[in-house]
Amino acid sequence: MTFDEQRERMVQDQLRARGIADERLLVAFRKVPRHLFVPLELQPQAYTDHPLPIGAGQTISQPYMVALMTSRLGLQGHERVLEIGAGSGYQAAILAELALEVFSVERVPELLRIAAGHVSALGYLNVHFTAGNGSLGWPEHAPYDAILVTAAAPDLPEPLLAQLGDGGVMVLPIGPPEGQMLVEVRKQHGTIMQREIASCVFVPLLGRYGWASPPATDT
Repeated sequence: MTFDEQRERMVQDQLRARGIADERLLVAFRKVPRHLFVPLELQPQAYTDHPLPIGAGQTISQPYMVALMTSRLGLQGHERVLEIGAGSGYQAAILAELALEVFSVERVPELLRIAAGHVSALGYLNVHFTAGNGSLGWPEHAPYDAILVTAAAPDLPEPLLAQLGDGGVMVLPIGPPEGQMLVEVRKQHGTIMQREIASCVFVPLLGRYGWASPPATDT
């Protein structure tokens, strides 16, 4: 089966069959070549229904989880989105298909280089990367219409909440490293509303407003 065929099967069996119905989102998943975002030796597994290691103790999330989190942002095409944790760059590429601009923060220099390379090679010009501590966000470009966090925080990181614009939505996993709850957070006229989505397991968000980390990871 070709990668194109595997990608179509992924969309049908892993996404649409589980309730992902946003056609713009499904088109993005059909278009972005997920196999180019994983190590060469893992490319035969790129479209399988589980996360894969990408180095530095990090993973590329299960396709369904990427789709579920992205769908909760409700992107229409005019939004400015903050992504915390660039990882392989796959999530940023999906967001680039759906939003106006994407701002992605990654704390691991090698992953940042790889993610930026992947996204650039595919021709996306609306994704901006920076090295930094994700728990602090990227305040220079705030406010954001949407924020997506791909690492687990112990609680809502205050800087990210401050950088979320009024009427905006943030999706993130909250809880201890062994298991979390995926949460949708909305800000409306200064009121914060939270809604639980699903149980999940992500790598921990490290830094001042995440889990404890060496001082060198703070910026």
